[in-house]
Amino acid sequence: MRRAGLALATLAALVLLGAGAVAGQALRLGQPAPELAGAPWINSAPLTTAGLRGRVVLVEFWTYG
Repeated sequence: MRRAGLALATLAALVLLGAGAVAGQALRLGQPAPELAGAPWINSAPLTTAGLRGRVVLVEFWTYG
């Protein structure tokens, strides 16, 4: 029984590590950032990555705790 649990835990770890490796391939260092998409903008025109090129950009991820 203990052997089956160890095998199951190993399999789960391999699946989770493999899923993380696939997700990390979406964007590589040196590639341009993707366009910003999501909710409508309030009090300004939508920003584009082309309009922000050459500027310092601070991206803040914020949520209701």
